[in-house]
Amino acid sequence: MSRGSGTRSGQRGAVLLGIAGGMLVVAGGFVGAYYMTGSRNVASAATPDSSKPASTKATSALLGQAIELKTATGSTKLTWQELGATTDADGALDLDREKAVKALSLLKARTDRAPVDAHFDLENRKILDDKPGQGLDVWGSLPRVIAAARTNTDKVDLATVAIPASVTKAGLGIDDISEVMGHYETAFPVTDRDRNFNLKLAASKLNGVVLKPGEEWSFNGTVGERSQKNGYKIAHVITAGEMVDGLAGGTCQISTTLFGAAFFAGIDIVKTTNHSRPSAYTPLGFDATVVWPNTDLKLKNPYDFPVVVRYVVANGQAKVEVLGKKRPYDKVVFSRNILEETPFTTEERLDEEAAEGEQSFDQEGFPGYKILRERHFYRGGDVVRREKWVLQYKPVTEYIRKGVSTEPDAKKLPAKPSHGPRKPGGPSSSMAQ
Repeated sequence: MSRGSGTRSGQRGAVLLGIAGGMLVVAGGFVGAYYMTGSRNVASAATPDSSKPASTKATSALLGQAIELKTATGSTKLTWQELGATTDADGALDLDREKAVKALSLLKARTDRAPVDAHFDLENRKILDDKPGQGLDVWGSLPRVIAAARTNTDKVDLATVAIPASVTKAGLGIDDISEVMGHYETAFPVTDRDRNFNLKLAASKLNGVVLKPGEEWSFNGTVGERSQKNGYKIAHVITAGEMVDGLAGGTCQISTTLFGAAFFAGIDIVKTTNHSRPSAYTPLGFDATVVWPNTDLKLKNPYDFPVVVRYVVANGQAKVEVLGKKRPYDKVVFSRNILEETPFTTEERLDEEAAEGEQSFDQEGFPGYKILRERHFYRGGDVVRREKWVLQYKPVTEYIRKGVSTEPDAKKLPAKPSHGPRKPGGPSSSMAQ
C-alpha cells in the first residue's frame, strides 16, 4: 500500500470518530432532556394545585347560598342553584332564565292564594263579601331575581298581582237576607233512598236562587230536565191517579215545599197545578206538582227588593225559607174549604198465582174534591189583600187484588203499605205565618 492511501484512511477514521462523538453528545442531550422533563412532570403531579379546590369550594358555597324570596303569602327560601344559577369564568353568578322561570313557576303553584267568591251564609242569614287572591307574577319577578344574582343579594321581593274573585257581592244580586219572610217544611221516609236522592238533587238546584224585584221565575227552567242522564233515579210518582214507580219520583215534594214557603212569603203564584190526587206530605189544597217540561211552578217577586231561597233536605225533612228584608205584612193566611166531594170507585184485580180467598189492596181509594183555596194578607189586623183558587182533585180508584188459584202451592198475598193521601180532617182548615 502506498503512503498516500494510508493517510487518507486515517483521515476518514478520524472523521467517523468525530461524527460518532457528536451523535453521542446529541443523544446525551436528549436523554438529559427526557429525564429533566419527566422529573418536572412527576414533580408537578406530586405537588397539589391549591388554587383549584379553593375555587370549586367557593363556587359550591355561592350556589348553595339560600335566598329569601318574599311573596304575597309569606316568605320562602331557595338556593341560587335551585333558582337555576351557575357561575361564569370570573366566579360571578349567572342566571339561566329558562331554569329560573321554571323555579318561579313551581313557587307560584305553592304560594298563590286563590280568591274567595262572595257567597251566602244562608244558615246565619248573612252575605259574605268577596276577597281577592294574590298571585306571583313570574315574568315580573324574573328581572328582580336577575338583579339580585348580579349583586349577590340575599333577599328579593317578588312581584305579585291581585286575582279578582269570580263572584262579587254586587254580583249576587242581593244585599240583605236577614229576615225569614216565609217558610215551610214537609216530611219524607228516610228509608226510601232513591227517592231521597232525587229530593236532594232537585233541592240543590234551588238553594241560593235569587229572585230579583219583578222577576218571574220557573221551577222547570231552574231545575231542568229530570232524566237519568242528569242523575235522577226511579222512585214513587203519581201517574194517572195511581202511585207507581217512575223516574225522578219525589221532585213534586220539592216543588210543593217551595210553593208553601213562597205562599207565606207573599210571593206571587203565577202558575201552579195541584196533583191529580192529594199528597201524603202536605194538607189538601197546599201542593204544587211539576212534570218536565210543561207542568211548571212559576213564581214572581212582587217586592222592590230581591229575595233568596234557602233549601235544606236532611234527616227526613225538606225545609224551605224565603229570605230577604222584612215582609210588609203582619200575617199571611192559607185557608181551604171543601166545595164538593166525589166518592171513589173500586176495581178488582184477579191474581191467578195467588190462592183463592187471598186479598190485598194495591191502592186505597180516596174521594175526589173540589176546593176553594185562599190567601189573605194582613196588615195592622186588617185584610189588605185576598187571592182565590178553585182546585179539583179526582177520586182515587181503589184497587183490590184477589187470588183465584186453587193450586196447593198458590202464593199468599202480602199486606202492602198504603200510599194513601192525607185525610182532609174536616170541611175547612187554615195555616198562618
